[in-house]
Amino acid sequence: MSDTISFQELDKLTRNRYEAVLVAAQRARKINSFRLAQLERMTEESVNIDGRKVTTIALQDLVSGKAKFRRADKEEE
Repeated sequence: MSDTISFQELDKLTRNRYEAVLVAAQRARKINSFRLAQLERMTEESVNIDGRKVTTIALQDLVSGKAKFRRADKEEE
């Protein structure tokens, strides 16, 4: 898979780019937390850590459908 994510791909998934950034940022935080936990275990066992940037992984997960999100739309009164 290419490391480049086009805006057109993100526009298909979300209402706007701001929403895509918010979803990708949340996914990147989860990936970073997992990566930090792996680093803590490195002294005890052999751990394979992905060297790519967490934001790149998060955007790729969003485009590929691995990162799921649900909109909390306001109900009209």
